[in-house]
Amino acid sequence: MSKSLFDGTKEQMDRLLDCIAAHSGEAGALMPVMHEAQSIYGYLPAEVQTVIAEKLNIPLAEVYGVATFYSQFSLSPKGKHQISVCLGTACYVKGSDRILEVLEKELKIKCGECTPDGKFSIDSCRCVGACGLAPVMIIDGEVYGKLKADDVWEILERYMKG
Repeated sequence: MSKSLFDGTKEQMDRLLDCIAAHSGEAGALMPVMHEAQSIYGYLPAEVQTVIAEKLNIPLAEVYGVATFYSQFSLSPKGKHQISVCLGTACYVKGSDRILEVLEKELKIKCGECTPDGKFSIDSCRCVGACGLAPVMIIDGEVYGKLKADDVWEILERYMKG
């Protein structure tokens, strides 16, 4: 597991507290507050979940339960460059698992983690709708298809330099 990169600022906390205050007392306040918190921080670290729970007067377990149930929430930081490897059937059959292995080896992190310098994070997804290009990897919204394991380093180098 990569170390926590949480380093929230006073400005971020002020924005979070303003959001909580705006929704305080509303039925169903948790979801909009969590969406805004993720927008502010980029993910939902334990420290932020604790503030949300305390200020909305709900159990921390409920906040954590919502954060882990819905796929749009992340408990770990995302890198400057976000990598997603499709593990849908077409991509998997054509070797996307090998692409993911190479990424993990090259970046020295596992799927779901962020590099210690905050430059890269790796995630997987089930299908991006580009089955004809299988296997597919997406970096910062740019799709790379018909990949071979040998292609990964050359693609990563572009983002390391830029």
